[in-house]
Amino acid sequence: MAGLPTEAIAKGGKAIIFSAPSGSGKTTIVKHLLATNADLGFSISASTRDKRGRTEENGKDYYFLTPEDFKKKIDANEFIEWEEVYAGNFYGTLKSEIERIWREGKNVIFDVDVKGGINLKKYFGDKALSVFVKVPSHEVLAERLRERGTETEESLSRRLFKAKFEMSFQDKFDVALVNEDLQKSLREAQRLYDEFKSK
Repeated sequence: MAGLPTEAIAKGGKAIIFSAPSGSGKTTIVKHLLATNADLGFSISASTRDKRGRTEENGKDYYFLTPEDFKKKIDANEFIEWEEVYAGNFYGTLKSEIERIWREGKNVIFDVDVKGGINLKKYFGDKALSVFVKVPSHEVLAERLRERGTETEESLSRRLFKAKFEMSFQDKFDVALVNEDLQKSLREAQRLYDEFKSK
C-alpha cells in the first residue's frame, strides 16, 4: 500500500503506536501521554462508524466519514493504511494527518486496532515503537466491555471473539504492556516513550 514518500518519513518525527483488543485501556493510556507530553500529536483516524453518545467530536476523536466518502479517499490513495474492521465499518490513517503532526515538529501517537498497528509498524519501521496493550485475562476484558454500557450481548460476544483472535498477534509488536494496574501502566508507557524518543 503506497504511503508517504520515503523522504517525508526520513525528515519526519517518530511514531508510537498503541494497539489492543477493544476494552484493554489503550485509549486511556494514549490520552494520558498526550496530556503529559507536549511533543506528542494524536493521529486522528478516519472512520465510518457512528459517534458514541454526545462525547465524541468530528475532527477530535475521529474524522467521521460516510462509507462513500471513505471509499473515495481509498481510490484517491489518501490513506497510509485502512481496513474494514467490522462489516461496513471502515477505519484508516490519513497521510495528511501524519504530515500535519510532523509539520508541527511533534512525534505522532496512534490509538489503533491490532491489524492497523501491525500495518503502521511495517510502514514506519524503525521510526516507530509499537506497543500491544493487553488485560490480564479474557474475563477481565469481558467485564470492562460490559461496564462501558455501549454493547449489546451480541456485539459483546463479537468483540470478545475478535479479541481472542487479536491476542495471537502480540508477538508482531515491539513490546507488550499488561494493563492490570492503571497507574503502573501509565508510568510504564511514559518510560517506553522516553526511552524510544531518546534513541
